[in-house]
Order: sequence, then structure tokens, then C-alpha cells
Amino acid sequence: MTPEEPQRPERRPRTRRSRFLRILALVVLVPVVLLAAAYLLADVPRPADMQTNQVATILASDGTSVVAKVIPPEGNRTDVPLEAVPGSVRNAVLSAEDRDFYSNPGYSISGFLRAGRDNLLGRESAGGGSTITQQYVKNALVGTDRNVIRKARELVVSAKMARQWSKDEILGAYLNTIYFGRNAYGIAAASNAFFGKPVEQLTIAEGAVLASVIQSPSMLDPATDPDALRARWNYVLDGMVEMGVLAASERAAVEFPEVLPVAPPSQADVAPGPEGLIRTQVAHELEAAGIGERDLETGGLQITTTIDAKAQQAAVDAVNRALGNQPDQLRAAVVSIDPRSGAVRAYYGGAEGAGFDFAQAGLQTGSAFKVFGAVAALQDKVPLSTPFSSAPLTVGDITIKNVEGETCGTCSLAEALKRSLNTSYYRLTLSMENGAQKIADAAHQAGIPKQVPGIEHETLTQFGGPPETGIVLGQYQTRPIDMASAYATLAASGMYHQPFLVQKVVDADGKILLDRQPPPGEQRIEAPIADAVTQAMVPIAQYSRGHGLAGGRVSAAKTGTAQLGDTGENKDAWMVGSTPSLSTAVWVGTADGKSIETSWGGMIYGSGLPSDIWKATMDGALAGTPNEQFGNAQPSRPPAATGGSSAGATEQGYTEPPSTRQRSVQTQQEAPSWTAPPAQAVPQAPVQQQAPVQQAPAQPQPNVPQPQRSSPVPQQQAPAPQEPAPVPAPAPPAPAPPPGIQILPGVTIPLPG
Repeated sequence: MTPEEPQRPERRPRTRRSRFLRILALVVLVPVVLLAAAYLLADVPRPADMQTNQVATILASDGTSVVAKVIPPEGNRTDVPLEAVPGSVRNAVLSAEDRDFYSNPGYSISGFLRAGRDNLLGRESAGGGSTITQQYVKNALVGTDRNVIRKARELVVSAKMARQWSKDEILGAYLNTIYFGRNAYGIAAASNAFFGKPVEQLTIAEGAVLASVIQSPSMLDPATDPDALRARWNYVLDGMVEMGVLAASERAAVEFPEVLPVAPPSQADVAPGPEGLIRTQVAHELEAAGIGERDLETGGLQITTTIDAKAQQAAVDAVNRALGNQPDQLRAAVVSIDPRSGAVRAYYGGAEGAGFDFAQAGLQTGSAFKVFGAVAALQDKVPLSTPFSSAPLTVGDITIKNVEGETCGTCSLAEALKRSLNTSYYRLTLSMENGAQKIADAAHQAGIPKQVPGIEHETLTQFGGPPETGIVLGQYQTRPIDMASAYATLAASGMYHQPFLVQKVVDADGKILLDRQPPPGEQRIEAPIADAVTQAMVPIAQYSRGHGLAGGRVSAAKTGTAQLGDTGENKDAWMVGSTPSLSTAVWVGTADGKSIETSWGGMIYGSGLPSDIWKATMDGALAGTPNEQFGNAQPSRPPAATGGSSAGATEQGYTEPPSTRQRSVQTQQEAPSWTAPPAQAVPQAPVQQQAPVQQAPAQPQPNVPQPQRSSPVPQQQAPAPQEPAPVPAPAPPAPAPPPGIQILPGVTIPLPG
């Protein structure tokens, strides 16, 4: 029998330990070796190594059609020695950007780790928390790519720079190269661009302004968002007190300085036609996504937008054809949005690329706002089949009528919407508890933002207070882009999508800086309610002077017209309507809020030129696409008993006159539905967004100079109107009626005191 061989000792634990040590060595030693090699090979950039400007191209959604190009001007930079920069200005910059500059090693490990975390999580904010040294290196050498590799290279070069350069040398290079906006690179150019003086003469307050804008040159320019700039300015000054470089008493005495207006852009930097306004909105969206003006000018970016080339051309052609033989003072805005995603398919804010953008202007909407009254009614359990009288009504001292005595007798809310009857929808608003607020809420749900930069109070309010009953007749101002968005929500069965213009950004090296997928929708309005209101709008386009879409394509639309004070003339005319795949808002008016007439002297209504533009835009954009159908929700039947919503109910505060005989329907014109008196012009404009608001010119007022509209700035705003003085109650016997709201020529609603 063969003796058994002795068993060998197990080596598995030793093998596992060896593998662990080898993995640990790879994890620790390899990065150390790579960093050491990178450190030895790294070149510390000099100011002359700054990236040069490159043309950026803005493309349509097909990725090939060029919408506009961004041709940056030559950089404006003048080097100055650090000694020429006042100490207070240097301290302001340190307070804003790197308060531990003179004590830190020149790089931030925590910032590097944070960038790694955000990059792994796919956050757009990846790459923040840099020291002044790192900012200089990024701007001068490594570029704007926001990932761990760029951050690691930035850290290595910054560490080497901190060992080879003194802190004063680093600060001097930073101040001579950092971008301040207004095409100003370096503190000397910025001093001249913002204050028109040499850097040596900058005060503490002025230095704090320049330090503040470094964080976001476009968004923090005083011409863009003065409130945000002031907040940042206060942060900088308070930081100087914390750093011990500014006495608290001296800080308390510092006042915000006067800043020069933005110089007009050169023609080379702005697309000459309507596409120039698209370029401006694209720049705003990029800034909000973390891709700043400097990136736009130096990155050689390829920017793919949501603009549909066919829809854009249709909008431009429609405006040119409709207004070609009309008075020169007429202006138009057209915005088309895809209800399924929020993508902006066509954008026309004006004919001049550097001019005023009326697509972003707050304008009175007239009867186009009745749609939100219909939404509010359904939300308040009032079906659109509910009958309301269209006879004149009196509320206190106010008498409301329809244009030329138009009436349907007593008819449903759906019929009143089609005929644009003011009295029926005014009754509806009064019949609901807090009816005006419910209509404002419905409009906000549909897509009219509550807050807009540059507007102190909430939109769709009476100077921050509760809205008035006239909201249902379009009393408050709304932007065309937001009307297109709100109607898109209804077309999408109540699903809201935030409008956007930019979908992808690639730099000159092929690196993707932004790849935006359509954001998920938000069910803001119940689908049956949105669909019922949409169905009520289906007959209106054809009813309004035969503006049904080509081929019998179904649409849901509403016209609107607002009058100019008590002149009996019109100043704003609208057509807003949608199909399931495209929502388009059209406005026609003037740059200074004056009366609008055709070349033959006829008044312009929503059913006229705006509807012509709307139909041509929609027909051109949708040509060759399927004829889609809306959701077909049927309005619910009226409840057996309602809380005073029907026409026969007696509403507290107003009395019904006897029923009037129904007369034949007039389809040739749509009634101007609401007119605010000059003293009550309210600068209402809805967020988005996404873009800075532009206020339309206020109505002419006696002895008040009209604002000029020709100066293009990143955020164009008309001067905010003064708060109106309280309207005194009319004291009989008065020779003239008090100021009021004119519903139609010769019929004015006095404003209650």
C-alpha cells in the first residue's frame, strides 16, 4: 500500500492578500506617477497664451441649416501693472472670488473632488469652486470643458504655477486677463467699459461692481439684472468687512455707483435680420446652462437649436407678406412652440437683429385671455354648456357692453367664447368666488410665469394685489412667447413643457458641452378640462374671417384686440392658436403703443392681419405633415344645482337688464375686449425661463416723454411706468367722466376709487 503524500499548506489567503496589495498599488501609485509626469511636463501659461476668439455657429434643429453666426469682435485688453490697480479694487476681487488667496496653495482639492462627483452624476454644474489661480489657468490654457480630466489638468498646472510665481504675479495676470463682459478682457478695459475712466481712478464702490460681474458677466451686467448685481455687490462689500480690509463704518457709507449703458454691438456681431434676436435668446439660454459669453466667443461652438427651418421661414415670410404694404410703424411678433416638448420651432421678435424683441415684450392680450376664463370655469365645476346672458350689465358705476351692441341673447360659454362676448365672460368672472384670482391661477398653470426678472410684483396682479375682474378681458400684459406656451399646454391635454431653444452644444474640438433632452412634462391642468377648452376653440379660426388652416386641418384658436385708452382706436391685436403639434402666437402693434391701422385707414383687429400671419405661418410649417386630431373630451353636463353660475341667477353687486333680441352674428370683425387707461398701464410680463423680459412701450401719457426703443441691450426694458395715482371718485355734477376702461367706442367703464 502506497503511503499517502503529505498535504501541502493552503496559499489562498496569501494569494488574496497579494492581489489586494497589487490593486492598491495600482489605485494609489499609478495616479501619483501620472500626476508627477503631468507636473513635470506642464507649461505655466502667460497672459499672451489666452485663447483667441472663434466664430460660433447657430444651427436649426436639422443640424445643417445655419440660423446665425456669432462673430466675436477683437478682444479689448490692455495690460496694467498690479501697482496701478487700487488696493480697494484688488481686495474687492479677492472678496468676490478667492478670500483665502494669499494663504491657499493655489488649488482646491475639495473643488476637484466636487467636480469628480458632479461629473459622475451628470450634473451641469460640474467644475465649480476654483481658486483665482485655477481660474487664470482655465481661462488661459485648458478651456471650458467641464470634466474630471480638465479639472485635474487645471489642478496640476495651478500647483506648478503657485510654486513658480509669487501671489502678486498671479493676481496681476488674473486681473489683466479675466473677462468682465462688454467685450472687456482685463481690469483696465473693464474700467473704461463700465465707468469710462482709467483703472487708477476706480472707487471702492466701482471696484466692487467690477468684482461682482466676474462670476457671470452677462447675467450680472447692470443692464441685464440690476437687482442680482446689487445683491452680489453687497456680498462683495460685506466680504471685505469680514476680511478686515474695509471698516464697517466706511462700508455703510458706500453707495451703488452710476454705470455707463452698454455700447451698441457692432453689425459684425449681430445677425442683421430676425435671426439676430434668436442669437440673443440663445446666448441667454447658454448663460443659464453655464456656457458664458466668453465660451461663446472663444470656443468655436456649434449650437444646435430647436428652430425648424421650414417653420422659421414660414413665419418670416408671413410677416413680410402681411406687413409689406402696411404702414411702416407696424411691428409683429411670432412664436411657435411644439406642445409635445416645449421646443421653440419659430421665433420672430422683429425685423432688426439688434432691435427690440417684441416676442419678449409684455403686451395686453385682449380677448385671447378669455380662454383662461374657460379653464377656470371648468375647474370651478361650471361646464362650458352653462348659459350666460350676453346683455349689457351694470356693476356699481360700471357698465359693460359688447361692441356695437353685439349679443347672443343667452348662450353657452362655448358660444360666447367663439363670438368673443365680453359681457358673458365678465358675468362668469363675477359668478365665481374669487373669480379673477381663479383665472390668474389657470393662466399660471397653463404657462404664464408668476415671476419675471425686472418686475417687482407677481404677474397678472394689480401692482402685487389681487387681480381685477378685467383680467378675463385681457387687462394685464403677457409676452407672446408665453401665450404660445400656455396654448401649447392646452393642446397637450394640460401637460406643460417649459419652452427652450438650445438642444446641443459642441466645441471646436468636438466635445459635447450640452446635450439637452426634452424635459419631462408636468400635468398642470386636468386633461378633460384642457381638452374641453380646446374643443371650444376649434370653430374660431374659420369663424374669424375664414382663417381655418389649409386642407381642413383642425386647430384651436382665439383672437384678441386691446384698445388705446379712450380713443376708440386699437393698439394691440392677437391671434393665438394650435394644432396637436404646433402652437403659434402672433401679435401686431407699434413700437410706441400707438393706434394701429391698415394702409387704407381701417382699424386692425385680431381677426385681420394677425390671423393672416398666423394662418400663413401654420400652413407653411405644417405642410406635408399628418392632419392630427385633438383629445376629444366632452364637457360635463351642468350639475342639477349650481351655486349661482347660470345666467338666470342674481349676482350680488350687479343687476341684469331685460333680455334683448338676438341679432345676426357679425363675423367680419372681432371686438376689442379691454382697454386700460393710460394711467393704469401695468408692466405685466410672465419666466420663464428662460429669458430676460422686455417691456413693451407704455401707452402715451400727457406730458410724459416716450421711451426710446432703438438701444439694444442684453435685456431690453422700457422704463417702468410710475405707480398711478388713485383715481378720485366722480363728484357730481362733473362736466367730464372719470378715467376708466373703454370696452368699445363711446362706452367707458369708470375705475372704482
